[in-house]
Amino acid sequence: MNGVAYFKRMAGYNRWANGHVYNACAALPEDALYAPRTAFFPSIMRTLNHLLVADRLWLSRLLGAPEVMPLDTVLFDAFDDLRAARTAQDQAIIDFATKLTEELLSSDLSYQSVSGGANVMPRDVVLGHMFNHQTHHRGQLSSMVLEAGGKPLEIDFIYYLRETTL
Repeated sequence: MNGVAYFKRMAGYNRWANGHVYNACAALPEDALYAPRTAFFPSIMRTLNHLLVADRLWLSRLLGAPEVMPLDTVLFDAFDDLRAARTAQDQAIIDFATKLTEELLSSDLSYQSVSGGANVMPRDVVLGHMFNHQTHHRGQLSSMVLEAGGKPLEIDFIYYLRETTL
């Protein structure tokens, strides 16, 4: 599988996994979403917001119109508003992935980090990081959902492949 096909598949997996996470969160009592948790971002809602912030930052850089905001920005206080924004962001990531070319993937991306430092990285590495970052925090969310009394999340990549390609 070439890089373009791989990242298209990862964009689909991202949307699928986020759908499962949001469904699990929607099944929890509302106060459980805001309750303090032991994770890098101290609640389910703060972690969901962080994932949206990070995806907006990375995609805006990749599209050449970088946004700037702190990584702990709370974009939405209400779960339903955050879920709608997440759905739109996942579609924007898919739309970006459908336009990828091997030439674009093999080019470098120059960007400013949130701390202001200038960076240059290959676009395929940036995309790989973006999807890996999402997986990292979805793992934390999985633990928080369990802690809140929710059901285990089966969101491994292999489950996505089984459900969508077999």
